[in-house]
Amino acid sequence: MSRFVTEYARPSSVPMSTLHDFYREEFLKHQRCLEKQREFYSEHAIREVERALTRIISGLEQLCARENADQVVSQLLRKFDVVTGLSAWSDPKNTH
Repeated sequence: MSRFVTEYARPSSVPMSTLHDFYREEFLKHQRCLEKQREFYSEHAIREVERALTRIISGLEQLCARENADQVVSQLLRKFDVVTGLSAWSDPKNTH
């Protein structure tokens, strides 16, 4: 599961803005992946996932300020991965 942040304390040397940008891009990847799979989900399901992604992305700065941000964001990314399957798309072991 190298696509996800491991669950250990963030080194203090990582600036919060860099962490914010990294996490933001990860959630945006899920959003783009979801858009490509739109035909496979109901409009209601798409709206709910998009709403959750928008909410997380807009609150990411506050989330990154939390002491357990790495654990929380890692769990959120895993939950979105269940829906989008993004990690399987980018896993080199799954390419032919």
